[in-house]
Amino acid sequence: MNRHSKFALLATTASAVTLMAAGGAWAQAEPIAAEQAAQVDDIVVVGTNIRGARTTAALPVVVADREQIEATGASTGDELLRTIPQMGDVQFDSSSGAQTSNSARGDVNSVNLRSLGVGNTLVLLNGRRVVQHPTSQGTSDTGTVPVLSYNSNAIPVAGLERLEVLLDGAAAIYGADAVAGVVNTVLRDNIDGLSISARYGGAEGTQMRDFETNLFAGKNFDRGNVSIFANYASRSALWASDQDFTRSDDLRDLFSGYPDFAGVQSLDGRSSHTPWARLSVGSRAVIRSNGVAVTNAAGAFRYQPTSFGCGVSVGNDICIASGNHNFNTTNRDMRYDTRHDTTVRPSVERMNIFLTGRYDITPDVEAFGEIGYYSASSRAVQPPVVNLNQIWIPASNYYNPFGPVTFADGTLNPNRLPGLTGVPTGGLPVLMTNYRFVDTGFQVVKVDNYQARLLGGLRGEWRGFNWESALLYSEAKATDSSPNINMTALQKQLALSTPDAYNPFSGGCVGTPSYGDCSPSSQAAIDAIVFDMRRVSKTTLSMVDFKLSRGDLFNVPAGQVGMAFGLEARRETQSDDRDENVDGTYTFTDMVTGEKNPSNVSAVSPNPDTKGSRNVFSTYIEFAVPVISPEMNIPLVQRVDLQLAGRYEHYSDFGSVAKPKIAAAWDVIDGVRVRGSYSQGFRAPNLEQTNATEYGRLASGVDYVRCEADLRAGRITNFAQCSQNTSGVSLLVAGNPDLEPEESTNTSYGLVLQPHFIPSRFGTFTFTIDRWRIEQEKIVGLLGAQTALALDYLYRMQGQTNTLVNRRAPTPEDILLFDGTGLSPAGDVVSINDRFINLQPQTVSGLDLAMNWSLRRTRYGSFTVNVNASKLEQFTRDPGDIVNELYAARESGAINAGTTLPDPTQLIGQNGRPEWRVNASLTWRKGPWRAGASSQYVSGFDQPGLLGASGSPWEVDGRQTINGYVDYAFPDETRVRLGARDLTNEGPPLADNGYRGTVHSPWGRYWYITVSKTF
Repeated sequence: MNRHSKFALLATTASAVTLMAAGGAWAQAEPIAAEQAAQVDDIVVVGTNIRGARTTAALPVVVADREQIEATGASTGDELLRTIPQMGDVQFDSSSGAQTSNSARGDVNSVNLRSLGVGNTLVLLNGRRVVQHPTSQGTSDTGTVPVLSYNSNAIPVAGLERLEVLLDGAAAIYGADAVAGVVNTVLRDNIDGLSISARYGGAEGTQMRDFETNLFAGKNFDRGNVSIFANYASRSALWASDQDFTRSDDLRDLFSGYPDFAGVQSLDGRSSHTPWARLSVGSRAVIRSNGVAVTNAAGAFRYQPTSFGCGVSVGNDICIASGNHNFNTTNRDMRYDTRHDTTVRPSVERMNIFLTGRYDITPDVEAFGEIGYYSASSRAVQPPVVNLNQIWIPASNYYNPFGPVTFADGTLNPNRLPGLTGVPTGGLPVLMTNYRFVDTGFQVVKVDNYQARLLGGLRGEWRGFNWESALLYSEAKATDSSPNINMTALQKQLALSTPDAYNPFSGGCVGTPSYGDCSPSSQAAIDAIVFDMRRVSKTTLSMVDFKLSRGDLFNVPAGQVGMAFGLEARRETQSDDRDENVDGTYTFTDMVTGEKNPSNVSAVSPNPDTKGSRNVFSTYIEFAVPVISPEMNIPLVQRVDLQLAGRYEHYSDFGSVAKPKIAAAWDVIDGVRVRGSYSQGFRAPNLEQTNATEYGRLASGVDYVRCEADLRAGRITNFAQCSQNTSGVSLLVAGNPDLEPEESTNTSYGLVLQPHFIPSRFGTFTFTIDRWRIEQEKIVGLLGAQTALALDYLYRMQGQTNTLVNRRAPTPEDILLFDGTGLSPAGDVVSINDRFINLQPQTVSGLDLAMNWSLRRTRYGSFTVNVNASKLEQFTRDPGDIVNELYAARESGAINAGTTLPDPTQLIGQNGRPEWRVNASLTWRKGPWRAGASSQYVSGFDQPGLLGASGSPWEVDGRQTINGYVDYAFPDETRVRLGARDLTNEGPPLADNGYRGTVHSPWGRYWYITVSKTF
């Protein structure tokens, strides 16, 4: 879809709003809505701590009540938050990114307001902090920098009274994490009676089905109330085989209708890690079997079906041939398809229970409390384990084709190739690199998540002041378990001279070479090497606070000044207990070479346990100041209100910070309001960033100094032809206790219009437009493997080296590679050292647009229309001093012009971050009937990593989905709702992975039915 088509579609979305549904009936909560809520329910809307304050008029807040939440059709917190246009990409998600043990797996999705990045949004429950999900993950924005998020799926959607989203920096009001804004979830309480509901739904054309049931019960008594909400939900797995765009890693057929991308080989994402092992006996003279070469001069050999070529037949239509597989040409169809028999999303069982209560101790003092419990168990089926670490297969292996003539017990070796040359009678060990343990079965990943919350407090009134104090303890725990391969046990099993030895020499299946293993090792061999690898992470939050507020502290000519003051002390802890086979307790020592690896697990980098804690003390003060009132009769200045706030926080691990905020609302005339705000914010580095000891992650990149050698030797004519890629390199990352907090500045200004001149019979209208800008500094990041390699290239051109890049000593082949180039020989990269540092200042800005129209109690019923749109206008990052140095070197010719460097000058519409997100809805109700329709639009974006023949990137199309529901209430308080999301079955637009899970859900039309009963 071209750009003009996108804008046409966007215009259609806004103009055709009356055709759209309440599945996402969101209102940009203009100040009037906030004020009405405060007047009617005497609540504090997120954004201020002053009860009933008009300062909410100065703040852009999205508020959705219970009816609107139900109308979205969302059954999980993730589905609910995705309906908010100001929410950015979802980085923690099972349907996007590699789901390794270093990912936050299971029933977890992240919160990312303004696309600012995970960890920049604060999530509250009933106005107080929520404990963070304990499992860290490196996202695409941060590389291997571990970030923590709140788990949106722990939000009990069915139990919400309302959802409030403050679209403004609120560090001065709420503290760290509120850089982008605040999401406040408010639970139903004060229930008097009993109601139950059940819901069943599923995605059309898939095996994914949902069932949930809810119970609400409560009792009012003379001096209080006790209420309970309980939810049980079960979702079956979404299987890759269910849909065309997830069925296979080979996406070439899906792109065949696009000429620029037809035949692009990178669209074949099948893996080169297969049961057809990459094997070598090391550099030596070519080995022959009865005169037929079975290795090349590097000692490499391979197994493959006869149909792919044959050197020496070993039976069952499988042959040994010399050299490595060429998975780009000859052996492409032997690549492993990781989608075969795996899930896209796991099956999940989830439970939420919340108990709330209040009791009037005296007429002026009330006790209140909360007890919350969330648990979820998920089960995902992932591809079999791969081998990324080199391991030597001892010569004694029973299946080794170059094994001994006779085994140690004197028995004749039946598997040694006949007529071998250059192989001693005692045999040769074999090096195995790329391999997939298909015969051990799929990885069944089980994750148990748990979250608990206990809160008790007192509140009341004293001499005109409202006060409140509470104690809160909350904890979260995640246990991740998945089968993997113990390397020490594997080599021990590889050394056996019996049929129970593990056999990597037989390959996969001849009939289906891209999946399956038709000659598995014995069950005894498999049982000996497979173990359950566990990762247990936990976070806790302990907090005590005291709040004092008064709306009429004293009078000024324009009215009453309100004030809020608060103290808060909290303790946060986080621990990440890695399996003993990766945390350094049990390591691997190769019995053939004696080389050591701190990880004893196949394809899992070493990762020590991490543990950290911090104490935070904070105090804040806030004023609501009326500057001008209507009674002053000033032309074009009907009313002006200010919010002045400041917060001081002291962190036990890095010191103190203080940040201000000012916001203003100017009512020009009745129905015309100008508003704006300025605030400074901060975000403390998370406990893993400051406390992590060195851990490893696999990394890849281009070794440009070797490209330069190829260029000077005439082996290539430009850097685009260079194939000197590194793979399996360890990026060794260290925590940094000297990290500084990330600093931010937020500004916003906007206009609210409520045209009162329109006759009431046509309904009420509200229009809002807000422009916002966030500037961040000292963002925690890494230089990264590719930057380190480019810097090493620059230094080597200057006769130096980058000490962070660790290389093997140059081999004879390396010396030959650099011969005559004028460059010093450089060996293969083994590892790269890196650490967390403050870098990458970034600027993000955008525009929010909203419209609300309501027409109540006509003879045709009541109507509501909402439109909420968000546009990203700027998203840029400064590359930092080191990358800028590389740019200057490239510009001056010190390094080749083809050296690829990160280009963060404009990140909108690249690999996510759509420029536009729009929600529009229409709801109708009359008597027992309710109905609605909504539309959600997400604009397209580019994927620079997928280039067509012309060199242009693939453009993921924008997507518009339409949702709808109809609802009927019977006289006996039974209500039935039938609804659907994505009525036209659009599904996600085509992307490089088949779809882009950070932006779009991987299914199309979804039907559901809900039945509820109130007693």
